[in-house]
Amino acid sequence: MTKIAVLGNGSWGSVLGSMLADNGNDVILYGNIDKVNEEINATHTNSHYMKDWKLNPTTSATGDLEKALDGAEIVLFVLPTKAVRIVAKNVRKVFDKTGAKPLLVTATKGIEPGSKKLISEILTEEVYPNDSDKIVAISGPSHAENVAQKDLTAIACASENEENAKFVQKKFSNNYVRFYTNDDLIGVEVGGAVKNVIAIAAGILVGKKYGDDAKAALMTRGLAEITRLGVNYFGAKPMTFSGLAGIGDLIVTCTSVNSRNWRAGKQIGEGKSLDYVLKNMGQVVEGATTVKAVHELAQEKNIDMPISEAVYRVLYEDADVDEEIKKMMGRSPKPEIRL
Repeated sequence: MTKIAVLGNGSWGSVLGSMLADNGNDVILYGNIDKVNEEINATHTNSHYMKDWKLNPTTSATGDLEKALDGAEIVLFVLPTKAVRIVAKNVRKVFDKTGAKPLLVTATKGIEPGSKKLISEILTEEVYPNDSDKIVAISGPSHAENVAQKDLTAIACASENEENAKFVQKKFSNNYVRFYTNDDLIGVEVGGAVKNVIAIAAGILVGKKYGDDAKAALMTRGLAEITRLGVNYFGAKPMTFSGLAGIGDLIVTCTSVNSRNWRAGKQIGEGKSLDYVLKNMGQVVEGATTVKAVHELAQEKNIDMPISEAVYRVLYEDADVDEEIKKMMGRSPKPEIRL
């Protein structure tokens, strides 16, 4: 039995924790909301994030980080991007005290505004500056609501160290979730982060009553942007974006009502403000944060990302959606396949 500490007990953290307990692991969830911890421990439910669903009864929750980390062989980060660095600093303090060096696994999909760093880069910087190969990223077409119902799901797990990726693959896989190893850690993270921006755009199109042709075009050209950024800025492998963390995650996030980013975009397309959407979503809309970092990256390296830039202008420069669509459709002709 492997002890796994899950940092973050929102919807995805709770579902992953329950899944890992289903696999026979000793799972403890860490979160900073006492009511959520108390509910998980008392009734094995998390009604704020996952209604009408129960966690595996062997799971427990705590607000004590040292207790959560004690004896853990795997520490799974399932936190909003904005919280990762803060928690990672505290994790490092505990490790410095105990001498522990467990594997760090990130299920967070985002890029930190300002630093423009991926989650693995933050964890390397704050926790393992000399052991980046002890970090694994998991990403792919997976919504908490679907995995909670044990829908068939496939996810990529990537690391610089093949054996560490295989260890996570073995511990996380079961009869309803299948993990595939990948050696392109950076590419897997870029795909998981930037698809949230494209999903907002997909939701906007639906909110504006565009049809299937528009959605297909948006996803295809969105994948081109993700690949362009991943290869030209981060040095990712192009083929990664044809896999689960690329096109797979893009498809599900741009088409499912379970996608918070898609739902946010749909409401914006219907005329609601970003402030209204974020206040009423109830959970983090990662794409709304990630698009700031993507905008900075595209500007810095002159990377052509018209969809992402249009989303940024709509969200943060009060640009008109219809005008942005006109501008995109009126751009000068270009070849389809290019990096």
